[in-house]
Amino acid sequence: MVDIVPPNGTEVDYRSADVRDRDALATALEGSDVVYNLAAVHRDDVRPATLYHDVNVTGATNVSGVCRDLAINRLLFSSSVAIYGASTTDISEEQQPRPSNEYGRSKLLAEQGYRKWQAEAPEQRSLVIVRPSVVFGEGNRGNVYRLLQQVVARRFVMIGTGKNRKSMAYVENLCHFLVHVIPLRTGVHIYNYADKPDLSMEELVTIMRHELGFNPAIKSHIPYVVGYFGGLMCDLLSYTTRLNLPISRPRVRKFCSTTTYLTQRAQATGFRPPIDIRDALRKTIKHETKGRPN
Repeated sequence: MVDIVPPNGTEVDYRSADVRDRDALATALEGSDVVYNLAAVHRDDVRPATLYHDVNVTGATNVSGVCRDLAINRLLFSSSVAIYGASTTDISEEQQPRPSNEYGRSKLLAEQGYRKWQAEAPEQRSLVIVRPSVVFGEGNRGNVYRLLQQVVARRFVMIGTGKNRKSMAYVENLCHFLVHVIPLRTGVHIYNYADKPDLSMEELVTIMRHELGFNPAIKSHIPYVVGYFGGLMCDLLSYTTRLNLPISRPRVRKFCSTTTYLTQRAQATGFRPPIDIRDALRKTIKHETKGRPN
């Protein structure tokens, strides 16, 4: 395992390196047969925005360069469905990428760099690109975790109808899939990854409320236009005060949009996720709210 932060209480062969430091990366990867690049800057409020390029693009250039130097011919890159853009419905891997933010653009550029690396020696090199949807799970501090914290604190109010659907990926299932696909033959292999079925925001919040012992019914809704205006006000306040506020126009748009992805190509590999998505949500909620006062 190569990272900038040591693992917490896990017995692994840990080596310290930053993907932006090619020399340190070369030392850390020496003796490897296969490389998984999971490193990324991915939040939607990263400052300065140049970090997306520095870590996601330059990092990919360094990883592929080190693989070339060390004759490592198997590489897996964890990309993102963000390359497709916003408000996407039932998108397959053939969809033309149209990233709408710096994160998505940086991931697409990284993919393009890795494909050039593979094309240099197509008969020897195997490149697997996995594009996960929203990832959640125990210890993950992404969008699902932040939503859960709002529900736990009883501060959650549904913006819009809640009928919009989301593709999500449970981190344990995703890890199993990454292991499943690495022995693939030479070539370029691209997969969307999401655990089915896709849940609506209303279903997701209802599961959370039920597991927390709350009344599952969602009684409060704010019209989308009102929520969007609130995001605009928060953006202006954030700009003038330099505070990082939890509400913004991009987050309101993202929350209220339908973002679903087709996964037939991943299913065709014979992979079956070991944990049902609803059971995965219940496990995550139980873990993240352990010790919570009733």
